[in-house]
Amino acid sequence: MPGIQSFAGLIVALVVLLFVLVNAIKILPEYERGVVFRLGRLRPVDYGPGIFFLWPIVDRMVRVSLRTVVHDVPPQDIITRDNVSVKVNAVVYYRVMNPRRAVVDVENFHYATSQLSQTTLRSVLGQVELDTLLSEREKLNHQLQTILDKHTDPWGIKVSAVEVKHVDLPVEMQRAMARQAEAEREKRAKIIHAEGEKQAATALGQAAEVFGKNPVTLQLRYLQTLTEVASEKNSTVVFPLPIDLIRPFLGDK
Repeated sequence: MPGIQSFAGLIVALVVLLFVLVNAIKILPEYERGVVFRLGRLRPVDYGPGIFFLWPIVDRMVRVSLRTVVHDVPPQDIITRDNVSVKVNAVVYYRVMNPRRAVVDVENFHYATSQLSQTTLRSVLGQVELDTLLSEREKLNHQLQTILDKHTDPWGIKVSAVEVKHVDLPVEMQRAMARQAEAEREKRAKIIHAEGEKQAATALGQAAEVFGKNPVTLQLRYLQTLTEVASEKNSTVVFPLPIDLIRPFLGDK
């Protein structure tokens, strides 16, 4: 029996050793780093990528991804500077640059970045008018990115871009903007029409000056118009004949 007990003890020891080895061996991919705490104290270096060993029970590792995170900020109710209520959502692109600071200096950096994005979006867009929000979106994106990056830098996080994705206007405001756009189109059409009338009047004035200086030119134009009318419609046209055209044939009487 002592031999059986020794064999059983050996099996138990092998199982314990295998369990320790399995829990001691860690493998991290290229896009992850490990922040290790040994007996509660932060290790001075980041672990990974590749394979490494940790002491079971003694060491605790927190995995941190270094890939860019695409965070969709939920729609925020915003009152613009000119008192228009809109819903705005955005997309924030950020990544962890310092894993240890991201783990130690903030409780949950994903949640913290999300909340900061929402409050910054409401704060910045609430200071601009609706026309600015719709027309200068690139400028506002840069302003949001600068503010977020400044506040997340102590957490070891880099905000690379912020994009305002959608601005949801009230139905009444959409109708008002549609009427404004229609009025603007009508205004441009009237201006173009007036400009055309002005050019036409100028051309007619110049033509009148030419006809006034040379009456024969006016008579030739008159005959040309009659020719055009006769060629377009196959009908009899009765028109008054200027006396100046037939005066040379009348002779002196």
